[in-house]
Amino acid sequence: MSFLLRAIASLLAFFSAQAFAQGDAAAGQAKSAICAACHNADGNSIVPNWPKLAGQHEQYLARQLTLIKAGDRPVPEMMGITPGLTEQDIQDLSAWFASQEQSGGVADESMVLVGERIYRAGNADSGVPACMACHGPVGEGNPLAGYPALAGQHAMYTAKMLNGFRSGDHWGDDDASSLIMVGVASKLTEEEITAVASYLQGLYRASE
Repeated sequence: MSFLLRAIASLLAFFSAQAFAQGDAAAGQAKSAICAACHNADGNSIVPNWPKLAGQHEQYLARQLTLIKAGDRPVPEMMGITPGLTEQDIQDLSAWFASQEQSGGVADESMVLVGERIYRAGNADSGVPACMACHGPVGEGNPLAGYPALAGQHAMYTAKMLNGFRSGDHWGDDDASSLIMVGVASKLTEEEITAVASYLQGLYRASE
């Protein structure tokens, strides 16, 4: 628990200490053609293994692109793209995709009971905290703390990320966000990961 508290404090300090420079969404649209092959023109990827970027927090997108460019977050599909991005490109692309409306999704009804329990209450027996404590009651995330929006994201992508965190994957010893997720996901079962990922895919409906 002390590790999680230190990581959370580190993460909050990082984001509160930085003045975020917003990008130009129009400029980002003009630069986004190379992104469209995987993420679609508006950021709503149709391939479930690739994340939807539409509607994600601008700060979060910029942070992840920066991590990927630096090699701290390995994403093989992005290796040939991010080296050529300037800091302004990253800000503009992030602004563009953040300005788009996310398409949402549908949950598997057979998994809703387990998925909702994990998301809203966690698992006291195994020490899994409630996901909504950081990501909000309707999966909207917290841009100031660096927590991404999760509602409507592809279940396959979310499960892939959770499985990676459960295996210990993180984005550097200084990246508190991914370190927190390693601690959380290590306590999740395969069934819980599948269920909460499916629940999140349809969670946007809860806000309608």
